[in-house]
Amino acid sequence: MSATQHRTIGFTLNGRAVSSSVAPHETVIEVLQRDFGLFGARESCGQGLCGCCTVLVDGTAVSGCLYLAAFIDGTNLVTVEGLANQGVLHPIQQAFLARSGFQCGFCTPGFILMTKELLERYPRPTDEQIRHYLSGNLCRCAAYPDIVESVKMAAESLAQPRRHPLPKGRLPSDP
Repeated sequence: MSATQHRTIGFTLNGRAVSSSVAPHETVIEVLQRDFGLFGARESCGQGLCGCCTVLVDGTAVSGCLYLAAFIDGTNLVTVEGLANQGVLHPIQQAFLARSGFQCGFCTPGFILMTKELLERYPRPTDEQIRHYLSGNLCRCAAYPDIVESVKMAAESLAQPRRHPLPKGRLPSDP
């Protein structure tokens, strides 16, 4: 592929202005991994059916394995790595830990980001709304009951910002 087929895009990645040279066929996942070393969103099915590649583009969950990188030019992109704030886990991440909303963890980043979109649209979702909204995310370990409980706990935590029912979570790399 010649350099003339590449174009430079600029976007906000997890709160930081960045740029990348991308080819017309490259996906968001490829660029995130190659240029920024972010591997939370990962390709699994390659067809946008499993949710493992979920990222948020301007607040909307998209399948990063299908979404062309050129389309993120000028957008605000959030990955699971960008949810923590100064080493403190986001309440959704804390809830998934507290309620064991994962087993192997392969699908967890996608579930967490889809939960973020869900709770921004429906701050107090019913069990049915949770199941429907997360139906595009697959968990091979079948941790679905714990995932639903994690979402409910996150909703409760986010609805009461002064009361923190979850333990303070720190990223493993933090002192």
